[in-house]
Amino acid sequence: MKLCRCTYSAVVMAVMAVPAWSAPFSFMTGLPDGRMAAADRIPSGGLIEIEAADDFITMQNLTTLTSASFWGLLPGSTGVGSIAQVDVEIYRVFPNDSVNPPDGRVPTRVNSPSDNALTVRDSAVAGELTFTATSLGVFNTANSVLNGIHPIPGQTTGGEGPVLGTEVRFDVNFVTPFDLPPDHYFFVPQVRLTNGSTFYWLSTGNNPPLFTGDLQAWIRNTNLDPNWLRIGTDIVDGSPAPTFDMSFSIAGTTVPEPSTLALWFGGISSLFLRRRLRR
Repeated sequence: MKLCRCTYSAVVMAVMAVPAWSAPFSFMTGLPDGRMAAADRIPSGGLIEIEAADDFITMQNLTTLTSASFWGLLPGSTGVGSIAQVDVEIYRVFPNDSVNPPDGRVPTRVNSPSDNALTVRDSAVAGELTFTATSLGVFNTANSVLNGIHPIPGQTTGGEGPVLGTEVRFDVNFVTPFDLPPDHYFFVPQVRLTNGSTFYWLSTGNNPPLFTGDLQAWIRNTNLDPNWLRIGTDIVDGSPAPTFDMSFSIAGTTVPEPSTLALWFGGISSLFLRRRLRR
């Protein structure tokens, strides 16, 4: 059978007409609820690193994150002029990117972030990340975690009490976007302040869960690394122990799996091409 040139051209044009389209992607946990302020700090000036983490999922063939926002607290009289650096880290869920089995210094590593970040964007690196910070006025939290991040058996401190300061919203542009395949991830924002203070990431409500498998927030510092503690279950504790989500949003685009129509046309065009080459 000979394939008519005009027929083959029509098939190719039909395949090309099936778009590799993308759709908007967004995810938001919620605005601050005043329950918890979790330290999140880029190390500098003798201050060790602190990372707080909260989770999200991607479900399409590829999700490209181009922007994010997160809400936090500048303690005391610290103002937005003290903000010097912001980075955003993406972690997967343990045991990805980790040593397994764990070393047993925390109650559990089940559902924690992994040992090592999957990828990072940093405002201190040209072409990775830019940000703006907006002051939202005075804000107070009922509890906090800053220095009380310890391995077992001293992990339960109950928290370190209220913190008063200025609420701030960070709006972040990923100049170099994150390209994430379908998976379960943790979002970790960090801030460096020039006055020796520590930025706190603010909690939001987490009832009902935001998605199936939604996890509570975790935290660690350099001394606990590579382990993590659950802010609510391990550090605050109680009967029942509270759980926390942290206040953030992410946005970008998704590319879904190839459509059935595109796959069908692709198969037909491939068959016609093979037959044409065998003539």
